[in-house]
Amino acid sequence: MTGDRLSARFAGRFGAFLLDASFRFPKSGVTALFGPSGCGKTSLLRCFAGLEHLPDGEFSIDGEVWQDGSHFRPPHRREVGYVFQQANLFPHLTVSANLRYGEKRAKRDGKARFDELVALLGLSALLERMPARLSGGERQRVAIARALLSQPKLLLMDEPMSALDIHARQEIFPYLQNLRQSLSIPVLYVTHAPDEVARLADHLAVMRDGRVIAAGPTAETLARLDLPMAHERRAGIAIDARIADIDLRWQLALAKFEGGALWIAHTGRAVGEPVRLMIHARDVSIALTENLNVSIINRVPAIVREIARGDHPSVMIVHLEIGSRLIMARVTARSANLLSLQPGMAVYAQIKSVAIID
Repeated sequence: MTGDRLSARFAGRFGAFLLDASFRFPKSGVTALFGPSGCGKTSLLRCFAGLEHLPDGEFSIDGEVWQDGSHFRPPHRREVGYVFQQANLFPHLTVSANLRYGEKRAKRDGKARFDELVALLGLSALLERMPARLSGGERQRVAIARALLSQPKLLLMDEPMSALDIHARQEIFPYLQNLRQSLSIPVLYVTHAPDEVARLADHLAVMRDGRVIAAGPTAETLARLDLPMAHERRAGIAIDARIADIDLRWQLALAKFEGGALWIAHTGRAVGEPVRLMIHARDVSIALTENLNVSIINRVPAIVREIARGDHPSVMIVHLEIGSRLIMARVTARSANLLSLQPGMAVYAQIKSVAIID
């Protein structure tokens, strides 16, 4: 552990599978562990929790050694919160009683956090319900609150939205975004969904075949064209911004960031509030001049920084710099050729407001 970073290393075999992962991540905020199924994300998470013991491993937090060459702290002595794919609530207890169970496990006083987390995760109206009467998204929100009420030093989340349908995923996103801004502990969040990474993570570790092949701030790592995730059809970039203006007539809000601004759908956020934008590469087109005769209202000056082949011979991925931020455009190779796109060119990025996810 150095400065504002935590260091982790776990190596060994699970049967035929070899895990050999080492990386550093911030002491607070959400670090996403991203990669395809079977790459070792959940195995790595279980090593942090102490549910798996690979002899070759090292991890310390807040001056406490959880594992090194001569010491292994068992799971029940690790102050860790774990949220699984399924909520795993006690079916015979109300929501309130499930939450109080987490509170009882806290080694420090967690009473002040109960009301705070109930409000933050929108659970006030659910406290007397039984788990069977909750939606999938509601159950996961209860599971997250219960884990946090145990006052963990590390929160582990193993694909908490993978079992939810599209409606439930959209319902839970705002709560997780608010939670991200309020937590002062590190969170390791396992996912294989690029949109979850972009909207929730501050830091990103990319895994493949049991190894961490890249790690760094989310925006920078998502934009790396040498990584496979930049070439996926769902690929996109996250931009942190603040609401600078609201157009109530058309229900739009202006999200401003260093060197640029974009109109997005107004979702009720007030002027000055922070917002994280997810801009999919597939929703960005490129023009050589500003075209006023189109329905797209975000026509932003940009510079072409890099061009790479996509996941199909017909596709090109283009890095565009807007102010101090990078976004990506997914265009056909034919279009890139017709526009004679080259690094350093001044162009216009066209981004639909309705396509930007807040």
